[in-house]
Amino acid sequence: MGGHAPNHLPPTPITGDVRPMLESTERPPIAPPRASTRVVSLIVASAMFMEQLDGTVLATALPTMARSFNADPLHMNIALTSYLLTLAMFIPASGRLADRFGSRTVFRGAIALFTVGSIACAQAQSLGFLVVARMLQGTGGALMSPVGRLVLLRAVSKAELVRAMAWLMIPATIGPILGPPVGGFIVTYLSWHWIFYINVPIGVLGIVLCSLFIEEMRDPSPARFDVRGLVLSGTALACLLFGIEMLSRGVGVWIGLGLIAAGVASGGLYAWHARHCAQPVLDFRIMRIATFRLSVVCGSLSRISAGAQPFLLPMMLQLGFGMSAAQSGLITFASSIGSLMMRVTAPALLRRLGFRTVLIWVGTVAVALVAMIAMIRPSWPQPLIYTLLVTSGFFQSLQFMAYNTIAYADVPRARMSVATSFYTTFQQMSLTLGIAVSASALAASLAIHGRTEPLLGDFTLAFLVVAAISGLAPLISLQLDRAAGAELSGQAAAAPGSRRR
Repeated sequence: MGGHAPNHLPPTPITGDVRPMLESTERPPIAPPRASTRVVSLIVASAMFMEQLDGTVLATALPTMARSFNADPLHMNIALTSYLLTLAMFIPASGRLADRFGSRTVFRGAIALFTVGSIACAQAQSLGFLVVARMLQGTGGALMSPVGRLVLLRAVSKAELVRAMAWLMIPATIGPILGPPVGGFIVTYLSWHWIFYINVPIGVLGIVLCSLFIEEMRDPSPARFDVRGLVLSGTALACLLFGIEMLSRGVGVWIGLGLIAAGVASGGLYAWHARHCAQPVLDFRIMRIATFRLSVVCGSLSRISAGAQPFLLPMMLQLGFGMSAAQSGLITFASSIGSLMMRVTAPALLRRLGFRTVLIWVGTVAVALVAMIAMIRPSWPQPLIYTLLVTSGFFQSLQFMAYNTIAYADVPRARMSVATSFYTTFQQMSLTLGIAVSASALAASLAIHGRTEPLLGDFTLAFLVVAAISGLAPLISLQLDRAAGAELSGQAAAAPGSRRR
């Protein structure tokens, strides 16, 4: 990027030319070309910052909110999973909506919907109301992240993708850094309601910047919207994840099993529908691309532990260590510091190591560090805990940067909207499963030991369970070709003979 815009335009199905020198008088001016890619990256990242800040602030506040609602703290995971579930249900529609109505219109509307949902969450007087408001937030989030990513993917060349992704993720990483200490401070010294009100000024600013700097892009001949496919896929995902959620809380076991059965049946109907639909809302034919398929499968396994950690760690520190929300927040943000450190070094590391090495060996180290977090005890020196969390955040974030980038290495430009919707759906579903699996492991440990309140050993077991599942990802990554993603990482330019590795 180096302070200048790309000197070529990739072939895409969008109308119009994105360069100001060629814009017609019928269209409004767009951002200056010298900063266009960077400006778009930072605007999209600001929306992701708001979403990430919201999630990490809420995770820290859950025990306090449970007391306010007179609810079991372990049942508060539904406040997280209801949001992620809504993401998984509606993300498949994001690419089609952006093609039909324009990426700027959909992106701006998504930010507005997320902001309104935040206000509704702040007004919640019960856990049920909070869940409904979180689902409203999730509807906005389901369109916000994938459409923003789609805008960026269409604006940059593959050679610039790693650097653009790094720019995109830096502000988005600040959200998880600020979230735990900010959330802890708010719920300890103010009121938990303010963890949602802080989204309002960020959302308003995002709407203004989106209107000023992001150009409208749409498909001149959008595909017919697959309403039947959206209903079937949404029903399958909702039933499966809500069923797992109910089983994880140990309530309504038969209802939970019934929901899972309904989800499997809806999934089967969708599979039949997708085979007979020209352009299904979730197109599994995109999985024929080897690098995309590996990224979806391995990335989903790895995100099981990533989804579980924001739920387990604050709960362990507050319920197991006896810390206040503010104290736990000052510790849990450390992993995001490691993630931020990775963002500025990712392009160089991927260029030096290559995607295969990162996904196998860095992935293995990331899993081992999650297992070590399971062993944290109150007697540990705090500098050691901070070091472990920072290191874990670094390796885990580098692993996800590689997954998020290699996924699009071989995807044609015309299929980007299909790929982003598909990938983000499974990304969010795996994060939801991470929370549900960890909550299930906690509930199982309590049942085995005949306890009603979790102890440190219960949290240890939950961490080890999700680490074991994520440990499958580096093994599957052995299938990745040694030269995969060389153009994206820069290895192709730096070492044309890299296939000899």
